Formats: sequence, C-alpha cells, structure tokens
Amino acid sequence: MQPQIEKRFNGFMVPRILGGGIAFALLGGLIGFVGSTGTAHAQTTSASPAVTQAVPGFWDPRRRPDRPDLSRLTVIRFMTETDYPPFNFTGPDGNPAGFNVDLARLICDEIKITCTIQMRRFDTLLDAIASNRGDAIIASLSVTPDLRKRVDFSDLYYRTPARFVAKRDAVSAEVRPETLDGKKVGVIAGSSHEAYLKAMFTGAELHPYPNDEALRQALKQGEVELIFGDAISLAFWINGTDSENCCAFSGGPFIESRYFGEGVGIAVKKGNDVLRQALNWALFRIWEKGRYTDLWLRYFSVNPF
Repeated sequence: MQPQIEKRFNGFMVPRILGGGIAFALLGGLIGFVGSTGTAHAQTTSASPAVTQAVPGFWDPRRRPDRPDLSRLTVIRFMTETDYPPFNFTGPDGNPAGFNVDLARLICDEIKITCTIQMRRFDTLLDAIASNRGDAIIASLSVTPDLRKRVDFSDLYYRTPARFVAKRDAVSAEVRPETLDGKKVGVIAGSSHEAYLKAMFTGAELHPYPNDEALRQALKQGEVELIFGDAISLAFWINGTDSENCCAFSGGPFIESRYFGEGVGIAVKKGNDVLRQALNWALFRIWEKGRYTDLWLRYFSVNPF
C-alpha cells in the first residue's frame, strides 16, 4: 500500500532557489552535487520571517550521536518526487529544487560525500529503493507502521500538524471542541483530518469537500466558518496570492500521531544501518550548527506550528 502524501500547494509563491556554493551537473536525468562550504538558499516573495518565529526541533543536544564510520560510503543516490512543492519540484532551470532537495545538499555537505538526486513519480519511489536504483528517499514520506515494514527511516526532520483556518476577523487564540459546537467546518472528504474531527469535535457541523481548491473557496465565500487540514500546505495558501489575504490560522496545531502520522523521515533500504546512521549524524550536525533553522525560516515564512 502506497503512503498517501497529498499535493496541496496550489496558489502560493513557490520559493526561488538562489545560487549557493554547490556545483551541479546534469547526469542522465540525475542531478549530481558534491558537498561544499556553501549553502543553497530559498526565498519566497513575501517579507522576511520574524526572528521570533518558532522552529520545530527534533534533536536533543544531550543525546549527540557519535560520528559513524563513513569510510564505506562513497556516494548517496537520493530520490525525490517530481511535483510536491515547496518540498520538491522542478525549478525554472529544469533541475530539482525545494526544501527536501536543499536539505539533501546540506547532508552531503556535512558528510563530505558526492551525491546525486533523481526525480521520480511518487508511486515508484519505494520500488526503486527496493530494487537498488537509489539509496535514500527524501520526499516527505510520513513514517507509519506499514512503511516501517518496507523501509528503515532516519530520525524525523519535520512533522505535518493539522490546524484550523478562519477569516482574519474571526480567528481565536484557542480552538476547543466546545467552542465549535454548531459551527460549520470544512474538511477534505475521506481524509484523516475528517476522521479526527468526527472523533474529537463531535458538535461541529462538518462540510466535506472533494479537494483543497473547493475547501478554501468555501471559506473565502462564507460557506463555512473554519476549515481544517494540513498546516504546512495551509501556511503556503495563507501566504500566497490565491488566499487574497483573507484568512489566518485559528488556534494552535494538532499533532496526534494516530491521525496525522509520527512525522517525516528519510527512507533507506531495510538493513542499511551505515547510511541511516550517517544521515542521523548529519541531520543532528545541520541542526546543531543552525543550518536547519536557516533553511526552515527561508521556506516557511508563515509558521505552520
């Protein structure tokens, strides 16, 4: 069973990838890059994020991983999806771009190893790693018990919380089940977000919609009072042109793993502990040096958390 990653990023400003200190070469459909001291940056067309914005952290400074033996690693063949902006997408120059791609660059820079990154259809990624056509999937894969049976994962590097969005003149600091009794709430039909609302917000009047465009239009046009969904995609919609500055987050994030997953990690072939440990070490070092924070703030000017 393929994991469900929904493409919900219509109508926002896709970050522009600016040149850093990493050289690229097109290699038969692959992009090759070698770790360097430079950092590739991404910018949105919105104003710079406030320095007080919170950045999610998944690493404990008291549990610093030991540097693994990297001598057996000669190259990392990353794979990502073709169309899941802003995490991975084809840039204006035809090369892979996005948050995941930039994070892969930072990992290779930290390990000081040559890497390639190949873009594939999402539904082919797991088969590709099983058949040794790549080493690591960095494509916003949510860690689930079913997927753990097929691949091993690095440590988490972000989560996808759920949040409510309302018109700007109707936002609340806190949203609780009793505050939504009788309220009209829009949600994607058949989604985990709908299941969560049915279980936890039993007094709300749910209005299911077939896709994000219909859901968001319903809020803009006043058919519903709030919508509920993936906070990261909603953050980009709020900050993008299609929202027309209509709306904002209402209340805080919901992160129940039973409904919204454990988080997102980098997938490697079952039993590839050498690569998995190298990725964990590199992710910690990137966070410790502040490079993860820099990358996050450049992409997420509206904080989904």
